[in-house]
Amino acid sequence: MAKDTTGTFSAEEKAAIKQYAAEKREQAKAAKAADAREQGIAAALAAIEALPEPDRSLAAKIHEIVTRVAPELDPSTWYGFPSYKKAGKVVVFYQSAAKFKTRYGTLGFQEDAQLDDGPMWPVAFAVLEIGPAEEQRIAELVRRAAG
Repeated sequence: MAKDTTGTFSAEEKAAIKQYAAEKREQAKAAKAADAREQGIAAALAAIEALPEPDRSLAAKIHEIVTRVAPELDPSTWYGFPSYKKAGKVVVFYQSAAKFKTRYGTLGFQEDAQLDDGPMWPVAFAVLEIGPAEEQRIAELVRRAAG
């Protein structure tokens, strides 16, 4: 390769600089995404911890189920509730009974959840306790919702 004596970069050097800049942008984007995921996890856990019992235990169990069966969903909060997103959109959430003084917490699914089943299907479930049967049902719903 001939040395450029005019003080400008050669075509190869310019291409290398562009490649380096693209790599740095991708690395920054990946770091930002990882940081956003960690912040979302921390926010979801803090929202769960702030709930009174029995909501706290129910939300913690739902968090454990969702993160186990659909690790691709990003934990976050939605209106102060623990929620789980796919491509930035809430798919599943837990709404505490205490927040609106209702007799049960709600496991809810948003429109991006893949729960379609004919012309009508449930998108919210009252949750009073989570035993083995409920855990299995929640896991099945979350798997479907995540796509």
